[in-house]
Amino acid sequence: MSRKVYSSSAAALDGLLHNGMTLMVGGFGLCGVPQNLVLALRDSDVTGLTCISNNAGVDGAGLGLLLESRQIDTMIASYVGENKLFEKQMLEGTIKVELNPQGTMAERIRAGGAGIAAFFTPTGYGTLLAEDKDSGRPKETRQFDDGRWYVLEEALHADVSLVKAWQADEAGNLVYRMTAQNFNPPMAEAGRVTVAEVEEILPAGSLDPHMVHTPGIYVDRIVVGENQEKVIERKKIREA
Repeated sequence: MSRKVYSSSAAALDGLLHNGMTLMVGGFGLCGVPQNLVLALRDSDVTGLTCISNNAGVDGAGLGLLLESRQIDTMIASYVGENKLFEKQMLEGTIKVELNPQGTMAERIRAGGAGIAAFFTPTGYGTLLAEDKDSGRPKETRQFDDGRWYVLEEALHADVSLVKAWQADEAGNLVYRMTAQNFNPPMAEAGRVTVAEVEEILPAGSLDPHMVHTPGIYVDRIVVGENQEKVIERKKIREA
């Protein structure tokens, strides 16, 4: 068995967690969220987390579980979504929230994995988004030859990235399924250590190289999620 393969989600996180760490967690809503790794993270009792994720799941699922247990101190996200607890904690000031335009956030994560320290974007210029949330000072801006003004945005990194994929081989090569791909590939590259929860692990060499989305060089640990139930964010029922 590959040294990257772990027997449980808790084992896959063993030795990686500490209070005050920064995590990236894949997913969009509840699609492509490493649910079993999030459960193991909750049960670890680690606190003071900074979580970088598109949103904080929903009430009772995804990162919403870590909001309930008050393990998250800071969320870097693109929207609050339909998580009422997230909204409540943000308005009460019990959690720090840094909201990013979704495209800016995706590029900040991609830049982190590509070794790019920062980049200029026109998004947010002339708005509150062009201010540093911690200091309140304006971010660096610059006008280019096209006449537009751009804001300097810094790359995002994480101590550990938790991602969800459909298949992996024992070398850690990952294949995502349809829209569950979302933020997972760039996050896998931007974490100093990347742990992938998957539905199936195949022998090394079994995957068609042309189908691999994340090369195994970016993935340190893989585990088959204990519970494969697909959590649905909003169930819709209509008459046939």
